[in-house]
Amino acid sequence: MRAPTLASKFSSGLLLANCRSHGRPVALLRNPAPSPARLVAAPFRSRTVKTAAFECDFSKSDAAGAPSPISVNGLPEYNRLLPCPSHSGPPRIEHLVVPKEEEGPVLDYICKALDLPPLFVADLIHFGAVHYALVTPQPPPTATPEQIRVFKEVTKPSVLRKRASIKGKTVREAQKTFRITDPGQFVEAGMYLRVHVHPKRFPRCYEIDWKSRIIAVAESYVVLDKPAGTSVGGTADNIEETCATFATRALGLVEPLKTTHQIDNCSEGCVVLARTKEYCSVFHGKIREKKVKKLYHALAVAPVPLGIITHYMRPVNMAPRLVTEEFIKGWYLCQLEVMECKEVAWPDSVVEAEYCVEDCGWTKKDVAYECKINLLTGRTHQIRAQLAACGAPIVGDSAYMPAAIAEMVNPGINPLGNFKKLYASEDDKAVAIAEWVAQHGKEPTLAIGLQACQISWDDGEHVYEARDPWWR
Repeated sequence: MRAPTLASKFSSGLLLANCRSHGRPVALLRNPAPSPARLVAAPFRSRTVKTAAFECDFSKSDAAGAPSPISVNGLPEYNRLLPCPSHSGPPRIEHLVVPKEEEGPVLDYICKALDLPPLFVADLIHFGAVHYALVTPQPPPTATPEQIRVFKEVTKPSVLRKRASIKGKTVREAQKTFRITDPGQFVEAGMYLRVHVHPKRFPRCYEIDWKSRIIAVAESYVVLDKPAGTSVGGTADNIEETCATFATRALGLVEPLKTTHQIDNCSEGCVVLARTKEYCSVFHGKIREKKVKKLYHALAVAPVPLGIITHYMRPVNMAPRLVTEEFIKGWYLCQLEVMECKEVAWPDSVVEAEYCVEDCGWTKKDVAYECKINLLTGRTHQIRAQLAACGAPIVGDSAYMPAAIAEMVNPGINPLGNFKKLYASEDDKAVAIAEWVAQHGKEPTLAIGLQACQISWDDGEHVYEARDPWWR
């Protein structure tokens, strides 16, 4: 009989960001509608309503050895979490703590705890969507008294001393999370599991002719023209649907390609993938030593002045990335050089539809402005955030354009902008920043007007260019 547990009212995003969900089976609570809770063997959990796009297309009785159909690019389809949904639905993340009576293979435990088919759970593990920690991590500040009580109970020194698996480790070390890769991995009482039941999907991977996207193949690396709408090296819940994985298959390589650097999922262009761990370290060193040069094409909604643009980025590792022209101690320096800016035609509706370019509320769509940018510092979302701060957000950038439009209508709304207000206290400013963050939108679903058009290193000894950007 499965033990009832507490259904967390925390948002899945908060739980994922903090990796904090803990305890042992306790009394069942229910989330507010429309997210009915189920009995699961875990006290802290987070889920949202399932959508049809993410329902398994097989039953528990499906044969594990069923042949895989062939996809359009000749690769065998991954036919249990497929057909891949055209859009990612709401996330569902389950946080579990293994009770004493449920020790055993992780696949068996998750199937029983969450009432999921074995093949589906095996697929989640293959996707990298299941993580564990030997000891339950610290609960978030929003945890209930009951959740805190449960956490204290399962992490009491008298309990932890009895666990041979954590001998020689500090509690902090034992709370680190790792990805589970083997469905047969043994899970013991007190171990924490995070299961991304609805991993973020990348359907674009199955539509691409990956061989045509290979720019160069060298002994130590591969240069790829990354398509928009794909992830270079994966996410916390999906390391299967990645550029590295599909490029490896397209080239017929035995050793998987490795990520050396990132560009946004919604961007396209040059990416270097290492063929060995050694070269991965070598390329990381070149980046640190600033021996790697990246040029971008950006399709902006307004003209951008030529020359070096400098901002400082808030050191918060979450979107949106906020920037200001004012120097603030501890904030990251962001610099880019606009080398060219020319007027071009706005992409027509057919092209916009093909690449799912979002209408973000910009009304003047007669012309756009294609900029060639030398990226001097490589911060996440840097070009997108800086151009938006200049009043020239990137076409299709649903995350940053809404805020840029709001600031044009009400210049004082941006507490970090040129027309920022004076605040009576830091608390007032923090409230204003939170309201400014709320003016931003969600990440684009597929493409924006941003391309890593060229990458070079070692003073131009190695230079590679992408094909024309999608808007041409």
